[in-house]
Amino acid sequence: MLRGDGGAVTPGRLAVHEDALVAVQTRGSHVYASFDGGGHYATPPSGSSEQDFEQDVIGSLRLPVIDRAQVAVLVPFVEMRRSARGKGEVGGGFGDINLSARYDFLYAGQRRWVPGIAALAGVTFPSGRSPESAKNALATDSTGVGAFQGNLGVAIEQLFGPWLVTAYGIVAKRAERTADGIRSTLGTQWTALASVAYALPHDYALAVSASYTGEGNADIQGVEAPGTARRITTLGLTGVVPISDHVRLQGGLSGNPPIPQLGKNQPATIGLLLTALYAWY
Repeated sequence: MLRGDGGAVTPGRLAVHEDALVAVQTRGSHVYASFDGGGHYATPPSGSSEQDFEQDVIGSLRLPVIDRAQVAVLVPFVEMRRSARGKGEVGGGFGDINLSARYDFLYAGQRRWVPGIAALAGVTFPSGRSPESAKNALATDSTGVGAFQGNLGVAIEQLFGPWLVTAYGIVAKRAERTADGIRSTLGTQWTALASVAYALPHDYALAVSASYTGEGNADIQGVEAPGTARRITTLGLTGVVPISDHVRLQGGLSGNPPIPQLGKNQPATIGLLLTALYAWY
């Protein structure tokens, strides 16, 4: 029986029977278009392009005293290739480290008429290079936001035979930062994600997901800056392939649909993700 999404949507999440895991994750994406401040969709100008890459080391642990609680850490290394007016540039470095926690009040399928419910919390540290600290001409060595970020959320999920339906809601807030003497705070960010996973024989799994992330206007020098709000819609297809009792591979494809009004002040990308995990139980 599938308990949780089996990692098909959240790679660092422990299954109910697992005590800990380590994982190496790699992803790559291509920016094929962008959404402007009015939500209009446009392709990049001739001679410009961008590809983003990331490798993550992930560790998750179930707390021995609080069996329903798990904590995780993600350490990223980020690279970017960008070109403009025919000139290319590559840069990278360590990104922003994330710590997260999850507590399951009820597991999916534990009760027939009541879904599983979990509380989520996390903090992201500004360990990457902020945009204003970038030294490359096209800022390809910028690897972080430059501010602390905290987030809280809730997950609701339920089993229907081999099907698992999950919904996440997450709110995030970044701390104020100062760059070149100017104080700024990014707007509150919220994310809604829904996924449907199907458990195949022998612990294989497939999942489809859709998410919407929105962010309010930024605050600059104590004044709200109109037109700086952002939003993006993402669709995903992911899967799990077991290699042994302890090892599994996870991979998927995700992208932002090129449909006007589904994004704002954001690039539109398409990308691949591959994760290798080793779990203890």
